[in-house]
Amino acid sequence: MKTQFSNRTEAGKFLSENLTAYVDRDDVVVLALPRGGVPVAAAVANKLKAPLDVFVVRKLGVPYHPELAMGAIATGGVRVLNQAVVQALRIPEIVIDAVVADEQQELARRERAYRDDLPSPDVIGKTVILVDDGIATGATMRAAVSSLRQLNAARIVVAAPVIAGSSYYEIRRAADDVAAVIVTDNFHGVGQFYEDFSQTTDEEVRQLLAEANVRPPLLPIPSH
Repeated sequence: MKTQFSNRTEAGKFLSENLTAYVDRDDVVVLALPRGGVPVAAAVANKLKAPLDVFVVRKLGVPYHPELAMGAIATGGVRVLNQAVVQALRIPEIVIDAVVADEQQELARRERAYRDDLPSPDVIGKTVILVDDGIATGATMRAAVSSLRQLNAARIVVAAPVIAGSSYYEIRRAADDVAAVIVTDNFHGVGQFYEDFSQTTDEEVRQLLAEANVRPPLLPIPSH
């Protein structure tokens, strides 16, 4: 049984073995949650012979404890709150709105950085394989699923190399299907399951999208 991946690309190759039912289908699109989900999704898309794109979602971190998610926002104006966290910490609406405003700016920046002026991926009537490098609380992924529902995706398959056991069943309820290599309650952070968990850069995201032929090359091709 796999317990750790060397890097995100290897994790994507293992994950793709659980998605063979979607190989070479013209109704399938692979969408990655940037940035860390993109190298994983690139390996999945290559295996499935499916187009690759990004779907931008931002976690809403608790002030003074930003690693703790109190919710998330996604393209399309979707906002998902973790009411258990909000109520336990008695976070007022004005604080939530301030965090949403900050993250909305970053969401817009990333959409410009990755997509330029190109439109969002067309998911109407499509089977969407929604990929991240790991799922902890699940707030970000649930926001992505909710947004894709609004965009009329026909079927949503959440795929991640590792998913915390506490979030797995919530994700199963939100999505139409879930694919994972590791589901465990011994979960302290996504990074524990990777030997190399270095941050994926904006440039790497753009390069992977270019290699998947959904974006023009980063550098112009010189004429001869």
